[in-house]
Amino acid sequence: MFKDREAAARQLAEKLKEELSPEKLKKALVLAIPRGGVMIGSVIRKALNLPLDCLITKKIPCPGNEELAIGAVGEGGVVIWEEELCRRLNVSPEYKQEIVKRKVAELEKKRQDFKAGRSAVPIAGKVAIIVDDGVATGATMKAAMAVLRSLKPKEIIVAVPVISQDALVEIKGKADKIIFLQSPEMFFSIGQFYGNFEQIRDEKVREILKA
Repeated sequence: MFKDREAAARQLAEKLKEELSPEKLKKALVLAIPRGGVMIGSVIRKALNLPLDCLITKKIPCPGNEELAIGAVGEGGVVIWEEELCRRLNVSPEYKQEIVKRKVAELEKKRQDFKAGRSAVPIAGKVAIIVDDGVATGATMKAAMAVLRSLKPKEIIVAVPVISQDALVEIKGKADKIIFLQSPEMFFSIGQFYGNFEQIRDEKVREILKA
């Protein structure tokens, strides 16, 4: 268990130093998934002296369970579904249609909020390190990678403190490299691996991104 996101991020920064060459790090930037990923990215940015930006996605929750992701939307109209999970849970086409509209609207509001007044960090030709505080089903991370591919980075590296074994298998097939600290067999939620997993306020995210 990690004490908090900052402690997990410090460990992750050390692992990135171990696994990525100095030459690769010179061409790298950190792209954080709000909100928890921005806390991770802030520590890694300082530890490795890298540019930081956010890559906004919105989790699509299971009906009746806000914590369980059955899909995600990303910038540029990207929509990713965990189709097997949707079938198991009997998620209706009507729910899918309605929730996507809502989440796309929420994403656009967050994009304007977090990125207003700032120039985007150039991504084409760079080594893009996507960070989050953990990966459960993998839907959010897959949406982030789909958005990122369209921006033509040289390489996509996923870096997280903890990832479920099912998501690890899927993401290994989509990212150029994945760096993580833990991938336990028993995985119920990301929060179970943190002593302190407090909610991050939008104000804190804005403060970090403007720094």
